Amino acid sequence: MHWIDLTIFTVYLIFMLGVGYFFLRRNKTTDDYFVGGRKMSSLHIGLSVVATDVGGGFSIGLGGLGFVMGLSGSWLLFSGLIGAWLTAVVLVPKVHRLSQRQNLLSFPQFLENSYSKQVALIAGIISAVGYLGFTSSQILAGAKLASATFPALDFTTALLVMGVIAVVYTVIGGLKAVIYTDTIQWIILMVGLIFVALPLSYYAVGGYETIRATLPASFLSLTNISWQQFLNWMAIVIPIWFIGMTLYQRIYASKTPKSAQRAWFIAGLFEYPIMAFTGVILGLLSKVAFDNGMLAGAGFPAGSAIDSEMGLPLLLKTVLPVGLTGIVLSAYFSAIMSTADSCLMAASGNVLTDIFRGHNHRSSLRFSQILTFLMGAAALLIALKMPNVLELMLHSYTFMVSGLFVPVIAALIKTHNNPAAAFWSMIAGGGMSLSLIILNPELPFGLDPIIFGISSSLAVFLLVAMLTNRKLATR
Repeated sequence: MHWIDLTIFTVYLIFMLGVGYFFLRRNKTTDDYFVGGRKMSSLHIGLSVVATDVGGGFSIGLGGLGFVMGLSGSWLLFSGLIGAWLTAVVLVPKVHRLSQRQNLLSFPQFLENSYSKQVALIAGIISAVGYLGFTSSQILAGAKLASATFPALDFTTALLVMGVIAVVYTVIGGLKAVIYTDTIQWIILMVGLIFVALPLSYYAVGGYETIRATLPASFLSLTNISWQQFLNWMAIVIPIWFIGMTLYQRIYASKTPKSAQRAWFIAGLFEYPIMAFTGVILGLLSKVAFDNGMLAGAGFPAGSAIDSEMGLPLLLKTVLPVGLTGIVLSAYFSAIMSTADSCLMAASGNVLTDIFRGHNHRSSLRFSQILTFLMGAAALLIALKMPNVLELMLHSYTFMVSGLFVPVIAALIKTHNNPAAAFWSMIAGGGMSLSLIILNPELPFGLDPIIFGISSSLAVFLLVAMLTNRKLATR
């Protein structure tokens, strides 16, 4: 990489650390650290939500989908649009009003209000484990991008560099640093991808005629997807909007219910169509470049074995001129860090608030920072063991949704619910999906573990509720 690009990228990383240090001096309480003082605006929250949800994992993952299936990969983020707008109407107003009355800091505290402390504890464990995996996926995405861009940088070193920087500025800055850097990072990402990477990559591969001559017609269609895949994506992504700790933190951080709703509508539009098609088109262009031998200089001649998620970083490295490479590279790292920092905040918030219940202690701010550091270190270790970004992300989603979705929906329907039913449904749903992920059996109809995890959770919830209600009726 040219020294100009390296300088641009280095300045960007130093700036991110500077933002974290700036807010280190301004965080006085756990309210400041975990929910930004509850005074954030719609625009900052909205851009932070979409930057967190899409982030580097989906950015790199969408590129991989575009590489293997073309435009139909965009349906993955269509589910994000549905999830954002649905929760804006159904979930956000109720949760925000409750948070104002009870000063909530975490998602499981919402469940504690409807069920019990035991339910909140299990929810905190499930959420913390899920977000730990999600943080790892973002660090892994950063390492793939860095190792593809810097030939002299091996994958493990890249993983450590990306992880340490993301962990450090999150540890010292808290949610305010996360939200403000998310705003900056999302703007950098959109400018870098839409106005630099897309036009230059399109021109470099030879335009539409070359694309059409190189790829099967299915790559340019929106129907190159099975109903099972579409259902799996919808079942994984839409429910996460109801149970995501990162999202609840941003509801709590909003000034008013209406400002939170506006933020969610903004986030949905950025997910689909803007980011959905930007990501898969860039992945599609990387496939054209690979098939025509343009990536041979990077060590991947046409027909060789290549990780589909590495295609896009290699394309950008190949086609972008000096100066612009540093800008676009910073854009992708912006996306990666915007998700990594938020997920790390969510995981540490779950451990502090819902497992240790130490958020009211006078030294809890310092304890919060120590926990965030330890969770970041654990995420780095997980990233070292997993090869695929999108797979790791979707596994984390699956585990969280399977365990938490059913109790949340029940809590939204009824103010007072059955704690035993919620407790055992979380154990059943999370346990089922985790078992299927680990054992990896061939499932009927090509469905994902999440379908069976949610079904198990719902069945156990209804069964336990029926049995406990019957016992109460006979007393």
